[in-house]
Amino acid sequence: QLQLVESGGGLVQPGGSLRLSCVASGFTLDYYAAGWFRQAPGKEREGVSCISSSGDSTHYADSVKGRFTISRDNAKNTVYLQMNSLKPEDTGVYYCAADLFYSESLAPADFGSWGQGTQVTVSS
Repeated sequence: QLQLVESGGGLVQPGGSLRLSCVASGFTLDYYAAGWFRQAPGKEREGVSCISSSGDSTHYADSVKGRFTISRDNAKNTVYLQMNSLKPEDTGVYYCAADLFYSESLAPADFGSWGQGTQVTVSS
């Protein structure tokens, strides 16, 4: 059974940093592209960033470009999202997702496996 578990969320002040982790179990993440998505209260889920199975290709939403960095360690079956210079508008539940096919569309429909999410709150 494919399972993704996110961690690393929390409360942080504007300008602060957090690193999210997503650990896969039940399958080898090596063959899967991965992505991070977020959903704020009352809003639709939106794509934040994605990474190819090898890690050679990455893509970011314009709203996080230059502040967030996606990476992966296939030996640890883990994908990361380093978030710097956080803003209140970055608040939301962050989800990790995986799929066999890599797409830079950042569309939730392009990812077949999902984690349960981790809450990120940016507030003073």
